Amino acid sequence: MMDATVIIATRDRAGYLRDCLTCLERQTAAGRFDVIVVDNGSADATPDVIAAAAASTASVRGLAVAEANRGKARNAGLAAARGRVIIFCDDDTLPPARFVEAHLAAHASTAPDRATNVTERVVTGPIINVPDAHALPEPGPHNFSRAFFCTCNVSAPKRALDQIGGFDERYDLYGWEDTDVGVRLREIGLRRTFAWDAYIYHVKPPEALSLERALALAREKGTMAARFVRKSPTLAVKLATGAYAANFLRAAVVHARPIRSLYARWARERPPQSRLGRFARETLVDAAYIDSLRTALRSADARTR
Repeated sequence: MMDATVIIATRDRAGYLRDCLTCLERQTAAGRFDVIVVDNGSADATPDVIAAAAASTASVRGLAVAEANRGKARNAGLAAARGRVIIFCDDDTLPPARFVEAHLAAHASTAPDRATNVTERVVTGPIINVPDAHALPEPGPHNFSRAFFCTCNVSAPKRALDQIGGFDERYDLYGWEDTDVGVRLREIGLRRTFAWDAYIYHVKPPEALSLERALALAREKGTMAARFVRKSPTLAVKLATGAYAANFLRAAVVHARPIRSLYARWARERPPQSRLGRFARETLVDAAYIDSLRTALRSADARTR
């Protein structure tokens, strides 16, 4: 058994994926891990990128899951994985040379949790957003995250992931499928270690995502948030998803229809990187998410009556 398997689910991001795989070829932990890339229905050159990487590096394997479903894609990778530890990263990331080694070291150094006596851990590290590969800063305090399980940069024992049944494939749109995995890992006693040296760069070019696409993803995420709340109606999940009364009240004021037209005008007319333009865009995206969440929750309530 390998020490680790890195699983990447990808779709239509051939250029980003090529750069990510190049970084994984340069890892200091070479020989201790393999890589599984799951093509989740790409229509670009992604299959060629995977085939080229597999041909040049024996540790890279490609799989295909045609249906656009991140849970199914990652479950396919998990089923084929040979690593004792599973490391997840996104296709638009740049893992530094010690990325895999840092994750493995964090798993090896953990002591039993005082409350549960469980040795196994979820390991996360800083996610550093960068516009491109030319400026790669060291992580700082602002890169700390309390997220328990985010597939951009996280690892967990394969045994534990298999025990909980992997990803819930009913999350068939964008969002929350990884957070749901974290909830279930905590339920079986795993705790989290935040490893500062297990950082990764997340490439996010300015305005790579159009406002229209951002709004569409926000609507999908709101729908999946409602599914998450119905599955796990705990206070923690409601707070994480924003599905609580105070947040809906805030949204009713901040997202009032007459004001939204002003936000839309600012988003169109102001430079995207200006303070006002960024505020308008973020507010419109938040409004789309809350509208979708509230609609999905009401629909679920109506079906249960």
